[in-house]
Amino acid sequence: MHAWRAHEFGPPQSLRWEEVPAPPLNDGEVRLELRAAAVNFPDALFLAGTYQVKPTPPFVPGFEVAGVVVESRAPSLPVGARVAAMLPEGGYATHAVIVPPLVWKIPDALSFVDAAAMTITYQTGWFALHRRARLQPGEVLLVHAGAGGVGSAAIQLGKAAGARVIATAGGPEKAALTKLLGADLAIDYLAQDFVAEVQAATDGRGADVIFDPVGGDVFDKS
Repeated sequence: MHAWRAHEFGPPQSLRWEEVPAPPLNDGEVRLELRAAAVNFPDALFLAGTYQVKPTPPFVPGFEVAGVVVESRAPSLPVGARVAAMLPEGGYATHAVIVPPLVWKIPDALSFVDAAAMTITYQTGWFALHRRARLQPGEVLLVHAGAGGVGSAAIQLGKAAGARVIATAGGPEKAALTKLLGADLAIDYLAQDFVAEVQAATDGRGADVIFDPVGGDVFDKS
């Protein structure tokens, strides 16, 4: 098998496409032929050695993937199954071995590219909105950085939950993207004061839930 491997911490340009040993397949595991891998901000931190989990070089980055089961020692995931998966590392490769709790079957209508991009961002959004904030239908949800990875997921999850979604983004193009994703109101924070805009849009009541992946001054103003 082949993989993009890092021999030292650094930028993505330091990765090398190399032949690497195929990991053994143990009982209860599946081997995937990978068709797509997502790129997230944590991947850059992982490569730089600044993520909360620090690998020992050489290592293969990549946390979320999609592909086809080519070998299986797990009855629930037969050979040929189309799946998405989350990995502790190793997603930037042609193959990976993983345990079933971190693998999910995907429908034929879902492309490998879309499936690979859904596991981390949408799980983050779901946990924040439903497990933490207990978002309810009819509530006002303010999503910051709505054109980013977790922000775009939060907009869609908020709409699916029946919330009224207000999104902020930097610049007219990004603000327009949040509208395409389903936001009821888009605020360009580079040109508008989002506090005033949200207050005006809610008759001074404000938002019920605020999804903030930015922090700092945005958190304080929120």
